[in-house]
Amino acid sequence: MIFDTHAHYGDDRFNDDRHELLMSMKENGIGNIVEVGAGIASTNDAVTLSEKYDFIYAAVGIHPSETADIKESDMEWLKSLSTKEKVIAIGEIGLDYHYDEPDKQVQKKWFKSQLELARDVGLPVIIHSRDAAEDTLNIMKDYNAEKIGGVIHCFSYSWEIARIYLDMGFYLGIGGVITFQNSKKLIEVAKNTPLDRIVLETDAPYLAPVPYRGKRNSSLYLKYVVENIAQIKGISEQEVVDITEINAKKLYRIE
Repeated sequence: MIFDTHAHYGDDRFNDDRHELLMSMKENGIGNIVEVGAGIASTNDAVTLSEKYDFIYAAVGIHPSETADIKESDMEWLKSLSTKEKVIAIGEIGLDYHYDEPDKQVQKKWFKSQLELARDVGLPVIIHSRDAAEDTLNIMKDYNAEKIGGVIHCFSYSWEIARIYLDMGFYLGIGGVITFQNSKKLIEVAKNTPLDRIVLETDAPYLAPVPYRGKRNSSLYLKYVVENIAQIKGISEQEVVDITEINAKKLYRIE
């Protein structure tokens, strides 16, 4: 079964058909989904969805774009949530320099704080890094992130950087972007990365693959990502599904 390691079904774009869509997953070959927190509200949503649906797990964390008003008490709150049975990761956390706000120093502060939290509670991390390759990597090295483990979500950098993260023991999250015409860099990464270090993700409702690019994404479209990875690696689609499912369970330490 396909394992979607990163989605946001709490998003308002699913308000009209969330339950019906989620209940259709199993019959369409989707086994598990990780609902990822990206702030206070979405972290609450993630935990709620994980408690409602047996095939959904939760990650709890503050996305870099949501760090402007974060307080130390929010870190304590995340820590309390991390003890819940179906909370399996701290994320998504990291750095995003695509826009000028929040201030880079603020982003770095809470990225470091959440790396410490993950280490304290013994959970892997889901790393968001956009236009911030050097700072993300430097902080992760400083905090010995290789001892924490996790995934680089929606990997978007070069093979040279990918190799560093792979050497640190991280998995690479690959989704709909692999189907885009301008994704030569990611195709090179997917080609060179061992299959046992790749996990599938949607980032739903964002980054829908071709032929649905620009529309609302969902786990049902991961078959197009599977198809592309299989073609790139010259293997069967079933092998991609089977190995990436094993990888996801190892990543998130699911029995």
